[in-house]
Amino acid sequence: MLGYLLARGGVQVTVLEKHGDFFRDFRGDTVHPSTLEVLDELGLLDDFLKIPHQEVTSVGGIFGDLTFRGPDFRHVPGRCKFAALMPQWDFLNFLSERARAFPHFDLRMQHEALELTRDDDCIITGVLARGPNGTPVSIRADLVVGCDGRNSTMRKAAQLELVEFGVPIDVLWFRIGRQPNDPEQVLGVVNFGKALILINRDAYFQAGLIIRKGSFGDIEQAGIEAFRHGLLELCPWLDGRVNELREWDQVKLLTVQINRLRQWYRPGLLCIGDSAHAMSPAGGVGINLAIQDAVAAANLLMDGLREGRVTEAMLAAVQKRREFPARATQAVQVKLHNAFDRVFASTGPLQAPWGLKAALQIPGIHRALGYVVGVGVRPEHVQTTKQPSAHRRSRAAIAIGAAIGAAAGFIAVMAWRRKLAARRLS
Repeated sequence: MLGYLLARGGVQVTVLEKHGDFFRDFRGDTVHPSTLEVLDELGLLDDFLKIPHQEVTSVGGIFGDLTFRGPDFRHVPGRCKFAALMPQWDFLNFLSERARAFPHFDLRMQHEALELTRDDDCIITGVLARGPNGTPVSIRADLVVGCDGRNSTMRKAAQLELVEFGVPIDVLWFRIGRQPNDPEQVLGVVNFGKALILINRDAYFQAGLIIRKGSFGDIEQAGIEAFRHGLLELCPWLDGRVNELREWDQVKLLTVQINRLRQWYRPGLLCIGDSAHAMSPAGGVGINLAIQDAVAAANLLMDGLREGRVTEAMLAAVQKRREFPARATQAVQVKLHNAFDRVFASTGPLQAPWGLKAALQIPGIHRALGYVVGVGVRPEHVQTTKQPSAHRRSRAAIAIGAAIGAAAGFIAVMAWRRKLAARRLS
């Protein structure tokens, strides 16, 4: 997205993608209303929505003995009153194809960024990469942007300090068959000391079982039959389909992390997205925050890049603009995760707490949750820019490590509702 925006504005951009294609499963697949609004501002939305996808207008759940309705996107500002569920490879293929129409956009597949290059003053001047067949490649750039996920190579190479926040959960992702009479919208089920998320993928569910952190080894040791039995305990209507899970290779472990950099930049380098602030899959908001980072970075850095003068103050402005949304979202996610300690402690049927029931009765709560999840804190908008004339175009370059590794999924928001209810009742 950042490459598209900058090339659109006349900045020479080189995007490095270490794989030969974007086809990798179990990645962030939720395109929120605020991201759809960005696509609309770019004139891309109509074509984007022609790609097969599911439209989620609301999210429901079952907590023990309570069936409830959660975030409602039908009243969010903007053109799209829904979240689009689309495999991330389709999203990335769509963006890259449109970006290639710009003469300043250079996408290099099978190019893995390995190290940063520096001048005598230790200012970052570009990247060293490994091209196809292991060919060494050196790319000079006025600015390197690390967009290479929560295990960012660029972040490590720059020795940026990372602050970790303890997370008590991991997620097991797998597919399970879907039938026409199954729920249309995203469904979360919490009971018997477990929590399961089911995301409609038309022919199948992308399922995420939330487990206690570090417990996957014990689950594997108990055997795949016990795993299937646990799923049926949560969702008896999946009977006959859990047998699709025959071996552990069909189950992928997502080690959930929440962290962020103290400083997102060095002279010549900026980190955004998960490389600057890894999000949990709660709300599926990782992609949304990364896209908002990209829009803000393009808005704030465009002129400096055209003129070949990107200062530390400009990079600091990007962090200042985007750090609060990251901090606020992570604070909510940490609170949600802590609530799972109580869920894991129970092995029998759960009864929904009175706080959750009271919170769901607050007028407008579903709309408010829809805004929090679907739009988020400080949404960004694309600034309209004129294409610079040929003599004003600089040779500034951006090297973007684009191995996007956002996690997919949606974790129920019971603790957040409970907190809202407690405040109202007090």
